[in-house]
Amino acid sequence: MKEGKKLSVSAIENGTVIDHIPSKNLFKVINILGLEKIDNLITFGANMESNRLGKKAIIKIADKFFEREEINRIAVVAPLAKLNIIKDYAVVEKQLVEVPNHIEGIIKCVNPKCITNVENVKTKFDVIDKKNVSLKCYYCEKITDQEHMIYL
Repeated sequence: MKEGKKLSVSAIENGTVIDHIPSKNLFKVINILGLEKIDNLITFGANMESNRLGKKAIIKIADKFFEREEINRIAVVAPLAKLNIIKDYAVVEKQLVEVPNHIEGIIKCVNPKCITNVENVKTKFDVIDKKNVSLKCYYCEKITDQEHMIYL
């Protein structure tokens, strides 16, 4: 380790590190992945220095490895996030999140008259802008940007 550098969050033996999360979206990522429902050791840090983001957040989940669908859910709130897969305290794989073309069941439609807000219908969206994450409701065609998304 270089002199003057220190670890802000302790290392994990096995699991996943989600890095480059915008600090303001830390709890959105925790919510979107349902991390509050698992018993694994979870460490997170917010407002950490980042050359790319200015301030970033990081989440470390011991003994948890995500499926591609779960990883892509992260992209809805943190499109620049990176995942590091850790085994025996070493990074064995790095993955980028990718905003999927379609999103189901994780975002609420902002149109109060949409059928998804009136009846028990699973939400569906087409992604119309992957860079800024903008979604169009499959049912009512209302467009929602990242700043106005409500997570289920």
